[in-house]
Amino acid sequence: QVRLVESGGGLVQAGGSLRLSCAASGSIRTINAMGWYRQAPGKEPELVAAIRRDGTINYADSVKGRFTISRQNDKNTVFLQMDSLKHEDTAVYLCNAAVTSFGFRDGVYWGQGTQVTVSS
Repeated sequence: QVRLVESGGGLVQAGGSLRLSCAASGSIRTINAMGWYRQAPGKEPELVAAIRRDGTINYADSVKGRFTISRQNDKNTVFLQMDSLKHEDTAVYLCNAAVTSFGFRDGVYWGQGTQVTVSS
């Protein structure tokens, strides 16, 4: 089993910054990709940013130039630096990881979510 623990959400004024962290632990042989999704009330979840094992990074168009995803491989941790936050960035942010376990089983795992609220 794999566990994802997120931290760093909170309340910030528009234009401010927050940094989210997500640490993966458990039966992890390889992390194939880690990323962040978000879900605002009444909306479908959307991919915010993801980083693959080979370093390839993808961002949602709405966050390009404002958000930066990075990772610390030795700690199985991914970060999301969020700058120039806008009210429309308000959502629950969920960490996601695609993992190959020590039993060579592939799985996709989710964190519990962390609330980000941007006041206008």
